[in-house]
Amino acid sequence: MLVRIFFFLIGFGLTLIGFIFIISYLNLLSLGYNFYEYVNFIIRRIECLYSVVGIIIMLLTIYIPGGNKSELYL
Repeated sequence: MLVRIFFFLIGFGLTLIGFIFIISYLNLLSLGYNFYEYVNFIIRRIECLYSVVGIIIMLLTIYIPGGNKSELYL
């Protein structure tokens, strides 16, 4: 159970870091970039891909069954 909570928090942290960078790169739109160039820039940055990796880790920890049979499932 604690391992699942740990991986969920790791995924949440990666998602948070990725979305902070995505929001901070929104300033490129005010510099004259159009939306296509902005998305192209975001896709190629590794720190913005942390958000995708974090969401995948969180979904895996939520939806993959496991653990002991003695756990309380609500």
